[in-house]
Amino acid sequence: MKSIQFIYKLIPIILLTVFATSCSNDNEDDNPTLTSEVDGLSKIQDFTNANHTIELFNKNGMFETGYNAISLRVKDNATNTYLENVSLSWMPVMQMPTMQHSCPKSNITKALGKNTIYEGFIIYQMTNADGSGWSLTVDYNINGEAYSMTETIEVMQYENQNVTSFMGSDNTRYILALIEPKNPRIAINQMKVGLFKMENMMTFPVVESYTIALDPRMPGMGNHSSPNNTDLSFNSTDGLYYGDLSLTMTGYWMLNLKLLNAEDEVLKGEDVSEQNESSSLYLELEF
Repeated sequence: MKSIQFIYKLIPIILLTVFATSCSNDNEDDNPTLTSEVDGLSKIQDFTNANHTIELFNKNGMFETGYNAISLRVKDNATNTYLENVSLSWMPVMQMPTMQHSCPKSNITKALGKNTIYEGFIIYQMTNADGSGWSLTVDYNINGEAYSMTETIEVMQYENQNVTSFMGSDNTRYILALIEPKNPRIAINQMKVGLFKMENMMTFPVVESYTIALDPRMPGMGNHSSPNNTDLSFNSTDGLYYGDLSLTMTGYWMLNLKLLNAEDEVLKGEDVSEQNESSSLYLELEF
């Protein structure tokens, strides 16, 4: 009889424990502050004002010259929660001795499958030797109220030429940046680049429907090339250029390029030959 009474007393405790555990799990699933959406990313920097903190992330935790894929999230400082419905835009600016300019950048959009993460890219075409010179302004809107934060940032020089700025024969300044392959291998790699033109000092729209001819060479190995490369063509879905890059061995590769407009007129770059070992338009890759 005492055993039965003990069991009856124990049942409410068990039910209460199960209910509390269930509620706790529901909260973890529903509350973005209790789950991590930045696994695999490293924080670059925080922007903070009295109301909010904007956290910036990427794979290596720093800005570098060239293509930078960036993830952001916005925290409400009062509640310590990350916000799910924010409209964001940004403006990177480099301060030169006599002028200032921006660089190619994307819109900021909600990351696919994420509650609180937003993403975009910025292509820094240059920097000072110590990483100084750049600032980043992030404008954002929450429930119809506009905010803005500007912070100084560091942009370090990437070890190889993964971005180049040049004047074409059409008197237009272009920015060309290597995006893929990030982890090159001995194989036919997908090559992806971004091509932009300088409309003015602050505006760099995507260049559409051009062709980028590709001739990869190994200067340290007799300047040999590789088979089965294809020229890069424009993809209207994401506004980038794609081609095949054949890498037959590890080491330093010069990716010799020619830029051709929609009429197949060469705007920059030359063929590689015995008399001309490299193009004036190129990117670099080493692995």
